[in-house]
Amino acid sequence: MERSSLTVIDDDRCSNIRWKGLFVDTTWDPNVQHGNDRAYWCHKTQVMMGPDGRVVDDYECNPFRKCYEEL
Repeated sequence: MERSSLTVIDDDRCSNIRWKGLFVDTTWDPNVQHGNDRAYWCHKTQVMMGPDGRVVDDYECNPFRKCYEEL
């Protein structure tokens, strides 16, 4: 089972969202326990809060936010 939100960039994801898994070029190994590292940050602000003052994550960073930028 692939962890899509941590390894695949969906079409509706903001282009400014970053997470550690984005920089790891490897395939998911089902024999290795998943760490569930869900630490996100914004490329514009370089912190866990977006330019609009709201938290950055794979669910919250969507087209309904003013700072959202399409991929």
